[in-house]
Amino acid sequence: MKIANRLLLTVVTLVFAAGVQARNAPIVNPEKIAVTTSSGKAVSAEDVRKAIVVAGTSKGWAISNAGDGKTLRATLVVRVHTVAADIEYSATEYSIRYKDSVNMDYKDGTIHPNYNRWIQNLVTAIRTELARF
Repeated sequence: MKIANRLLLTVVTLVFAAGVQARNAPIVNPEKIAVTTSSGKAVSAEDVRKAIVVAGTSKGWAISNAGDGKTLRATLVVRVHTVAADIEYSATEYSIRYKDSVNMDYKDGTIHPNYNRWIQNLVTAIRTELARF
């Protein structure tokens, strides 16, 4: 009976562990997204920075300078979860890269799928803000 109980416990543990891992998704880092405006006019890097700040804060992200003058740090806190991403930008394109997280099950390039959804929402908000130019 002890062997059967141990075997059952092992199977349940493996199934549970596989289920937890299956929740995670590969991190999506949107790269080199072209800056487009509804007017078709070119914008400055400062305009892009302003659009990122307005878009990010409208979606609950805290946006701060990352130190080099062409990178912003976006941080989002949702209940007990925190994510951070770096946004490199220029007058013609921007890229968003995962930086860090808390309580998002990050492991080996995978993360809870909500991270990718939040990043996609941020990209959509940035596109919407840039379209105003």
